[in-house]
Amino acid sequence: MSNPNEFALGAHDVAALARRYRERGRVRIRNFLADPAPLARHLGERIDWRQVLNAGDKVYELDAETRAQMSLERKADLDAAIYAGATSGFQFRYESIRVPDEPGERAARDDALNRFAAWLSDGEPREMLRTITGTPAIDFADAQATRFSGGDFLTGHDDLVEGKHRHAAYVCGLTPLWRVEWGGLLLFHASGGEELRGLAPEFNVLDVFAVPAEHSVSLVSPAAGEKRVSITGWLRSRS
Repeated sequence: MSNPNEFALGAHDVAALARRYRERGRVRIRNFLADPAPLARHLGERIDWRQVLNAGDKVYELDAETRAQMSLERKADLDAAIYAGATSGFQFRYESIRVPDEPGERAARDDALNRFAAWLSDGEPREMLRTITGTPAIDFADAQATRFSGGDFLTGHDDLVEGKHRHAAYVCGLTPLWRVEWGGLLLFHASGGEELRGLAPEFNVLDVFAVPAEHSVSLVSPAAGEKRVSITGWLRSRS
């Protein structure tokens, strides 16, 4: 059952964070949660991850059993098709556990991931994010847990989708250990001669950035010793 004290914000200088967001269109909030360990442990124990990938505009989800039954030849063919799609188009592959948008559905599931999404969508956390982004219209945070393993990636996109009312994107990093050379970097694409900006996964950080912003997640190296785990989504209004 839900614990009313399950999640709490760390100590933050909200005014300074808001100023940085205004200047750059994005901000990294370290020590976001007072105690991130239970949430990270919960995601580490989940076994219902589904691999998500696309072929053009179509999105496919493969559960663990389906992937386990695939032949090595079929897996190789699928990998080849995915990497070919990334050569010049929008392409992704990673694992996900989705959270419904509606509060009633979240409450019915009553697990730490859904409770985190509900917590982020109300009260002090929502007010802090409204202040930082300068967007009082934010009503809720949608969410999914994501896990990137060796070979996973997400090519460039700007998150702007008509009718979704997305004001900002967020990534709550829950990877305890990560080396920059393992990839999985959140990259903000350069324009007009600007330098490329990249953020490595960190534990208990919340990255928030304005929509639209062209960005991607770089390929995770097969040599990566961990999986890149986070909770991601958008800060949205309902209309």
